[in-house]
Amino acid sequence: MPAPTIDLADVEAAAARIGRQVLRTPVSVAATLGGLLGAEVFLKGEHLQHTGAYKARGALNAVLQLDGTASVLTHSSGNHG
Repeated sequence: MPAPTIDLADVEAAAARIGRQVLRTPVSVAATLGGLLGAEVFLKGEHLQHTGAYKARGALNAVLQLDGTASVLTHSSGNHG
């Protein structure tokens, strides 16, 4: 099965869906690491989310796309559940 394609419109729609529930976290440039790698390296401060991780973004986006008749059950040994 081929992987689904995601375009800018998908990203913008997800951002609109989850925008009220997640924090807008900062992006910083890792100049030293970028210099070592010969590339621009950006760090996204998702550790500042309420959950301490980026995982809330994907999970919330998925749940908010359900039709309202589905039930959701999660299990995790970490903070994703």
